[in-house]
Amino acid sequence: MKFKNTLNIASLAILLATTGCNAGPTNSPAARNNSTNTTMKFPLQRTEEEWRKILTPEQYHVLREAGTERPFTGKYWNSKEPGVYRCAACGEILFKSDDKFDSGCGWPSFSEIAAQGKVIARDDNSLGMHRTEVLCANCGSHLGHVFDDGPKPTGQRYCINSASIDFGDGTNMPPWKSAEKK
Repeated sequence: MKFKNTLNIASLAILLATTGCNAGPTNSPAARNNSTNTTMKFPLQRTEEEWRKILTPEQYHVLREAGTERPFTGKYWNSKEPGVYRCAACGEILFKSDDKFDSGCGWPSFSEIAAQGKVIARDDNSLGMHRTEVLCANCGSHLGHVFDDGPKPTGQRYCINSASIDFGDGTNMPPWKSAEKK
């Protein structure tokens, strides 16, 4: 009996460890309405059909349905290259590599955003816990969550899905995204 209780506790700990940092909220607008854009207005508006054409299936799941990737599996979780991280849906610069740090959670972590107004933070009470969801302010796509356990001076840890961001040197946007900005 004691072994069974220990096994149950260990299983619960593993579940919380893999979902606590960045699990997709069930109360997000994307999960509720199958589209972030139907509940909030953002500068860039697209239909869900348009998003599906532009994004990979994994990106669509994360960005538009508030999903998450498994920890330690994303393209950028361990990247240390200098540059900027853009929203994978719209190309907005969201984070700088200078603010990226290893938080040990298995997702890319940043201590601050590239500039004020680039992301929207809002309450997420899914999975029986309170967290703060982070959305791209330009297109409303789900990026991840922000926590108050980051390094000084901000104390913030933006825990972001690799599937929700693209990395670059900061000079050029992807060609199909730069054409839309004009």
